[in-house]
Amino acid sequence: MVNPYQALLEPGRIGSMVLRNRIVMAPMGSNFAEADGSCGERIQAYYEERAKGGAGLLIMGVCSVAFPHGTAEPFQVGVSRDDFIPGLAGIAERVHKHGAKIAMQLQHAGKTATRDLAAGREMWVPSLPPATKTSMMQALTQEELANFVGGLGNQKPRIRVMDKADIAQMVEYFAAAAARAKQAGFDGVELHAAHTYILAGFLSPYYNRREDEYGGPLENRARLLIEVLQAVKARTGGDFPVWLRLDGEELRTQGGITLEDAVATARMAVDAGADAVSMSAYATITTGTAFTEAPLPQAENAFVEYAKTVRKAVKVPVIAVGRIEPEYAARQIAAGDFDFVAMARKMLADPEIPIKLAQNRPQDIRPCIYCYACVSQIFINERVKCAVNALTGHEYEAAVTAAPVQRHVMVIGGGPGGMEAARVAAQRGHRVTLIERGGRLGGTLFFAGLAYPENGRLLDYLVAQMKHAAIEVRLSTAATPALVAQLRPDVVVVATGARRAMPPISGALQKHVWSGDELRRLMTNDDADEIAKAKLSLAERAMFKAGGMMGVTDSARALQGLSKLWMPLGKKVVVIGGGLVGLELAEFLLARGRQVTVLEESDKAGRELSIVRRWRVIEAVEQHGVLQRKAKVQEITARDVVWLDGDGVVQRTAADSVVLATGAEADDSVMNLLRDCGVPLHAVGDCNGIGYIEQAMHEGNRIGRLV
Repeated sequence: MVNPYQALLEPGRIGSMVLRNRIVMAPMGSNFAEADGSCGERIQAYYEERAKGGAGLLIMGVCSVAFPHGTAEPFQVGVSRDDFIPGLAGIAERVHKHGAKIAMQLQHAGKTATRDLAAGREMWVPSLPPATKTSMMQALTQEELANFVGGLGNQKPRIRVMDKADIAQMVEYFAAAAARAKQAGFDGVELHAAHTYILAGFLSPYYNRREDEYGGPLENRARLLIEVLQAVKARTGGDFPVWLRLDGEELRTQGGITLEDAVATARMAVDAGADAVSMSAYATITTGTAFTEAPLPQAENAFVEYAKTVRKAVKVPVIAVGRIEPEYAARQIAAGDFDFVAMARKMLADPEIPIKLAQNRPQDIRPCIYCYACVSQIFINERVKCAVNALTGHEYEAAVTAAPVQRHVMVIGGGPGGMEAARVAAQRGHRVTLIERGGRLGGTLFFAGLAYPENGRLLDYLVAQMKHAAIEVRLSTAATPALVAQLRPDVVVVATGARRAMPPISGALQKHVWSGDELRRLMTNDDADEIAKAKLSLAERAMFKAGGMMGVTDSARALQGLSKLWMPLGKKVVVIGGGLVGLELAEFLLARGRQVTVLEESDKAGRELSIVRRWRVIEAVEQHGVLQRKAKVQEITARDVVWLDGDGVVQRTAADSVVLATGAEADDSVMNLLRDCGVPLHAVGDCNGIGYIEQAMHEGNRIGRLV
């Protein structure tokens, strides 16, 4: 049988560097270096894990050529002095041990050097940058604002428009850093000429308003990049691959870089000796949605057209990036549209993607759910994390290892926490019995996958992992002391999730008012008949069963069923509670033609969402629906919801249906029920405190490693 990913698995070449396959770990800021810019065990283990996973090339992101000057992260990699070389050499050695190649992305942050801003240092720019208005800060909590990158402008920026001596110094910074990369054993360097960093700042007609030979026409704006490229080639020799990362376009930027500019710049760079071109994009960050257009796109294949266009114009390899799925990448590489695919967030979620593709096991790839938990950490000066992979950034201190003694592990609850605990325990060699009260696996993750389809990919992955030979799944089974006595497990893991109490609101018990639990139970087939009889008419019950939702087992078919637009909610919906659940449900309903109003009692909505995801969801709700903050609900009538605004004025919002998305609390009832069973008990996920998917996955992984 031909592997459908074969084109991804063929060897490739960039300059003199031969790669074992076409899969590249894209460069990312991680905040995994030490505070002094050196590369310690944390970042070395992080890259080694991805080399072990089978990638052909790892590109180490945003390595600072002038550290600490020109940095944007508090734990950024430095390559500005020789004393950084030993730590960098450690990374190269550990990567090479597993057959991968490693390159260093050289960067100076220019106008976005927020660490310079925070420290009161001068920020180097081609010319005075235009002022940009943004609404993004309004969504942040006070704690986030206090820790935001660059101190939120509490420091008055010191701007230095670069003169000729500064430009010469910048060229030297890059050339010297490239020489150190080669000395440390790296296989090549990428010049970061995108995302408004210093080289991109000169390339952009929006940010570069100079009137000397470094400004004006593109040939002048590209002069610094070409001088850097030539200096790097001269310093490192002809056999050391050097390439660049370019913006295919500056979106939402009037007068910014265009694709025509990008093609012309790529041609100039190749003529000057560039061995490859990596195509990205950037959007002027006026809103959260802009950030998720570029550089971290929500849309699939967001930057592919840039790569395809440049590939037609140059005779060197082109690297494509931008939420590209492996199936699509394989087809495009086979067609000659680009030569390599770079994966960023995907590699945080699962370092073993290349190995699993080579073995044609796509169902075993842990998916990125595009929740932006990773990059949101950068905004508040914290180290990167992954919501679905607990070991990202912790490879140096934790690992899944074989259990010294096989045990029988009973897991109660088939949500993400329970399934992750079962998966890891079985991987370690334990025998697992998974008990689920409802008729399908997933718990609230199934419901979350309906509201946000990316969550559904995680559900499908976890359900597939439950087919492990060492895992027995028992659906529609209640956990009782008698069952524990019958199964005689060595240890019990309780992952029963949260409960949502009905808030003390007058009118909350009416038929058109739904609690989050009622919707979840209906849609996940957890005693769904009971809910349906209480809340639905005969016609609605018939429609529900005809839609096939009762028998749906995976997220794809669930979404196909919901595409028929059935859901037990009327045209005008009021969602009470603007947290994670309320906002994602509102986004889902708005996309399906409902008129939605979200009433949030606090002044900050979506606190539980990662910053970048929160920006996007709030903007979607505010653009297409209504989000009312400081709204205190007083009463639900048959036709509307009565609430007080921030000034204490009574307001009324018409409602055909009302959803209560508040009152989540840990459900410890099963823990209490089994406390005297004489078996060690462990709680994970929302039954241990509300933490949603990330907490469930991380705690499930931890317990799976410990039992």
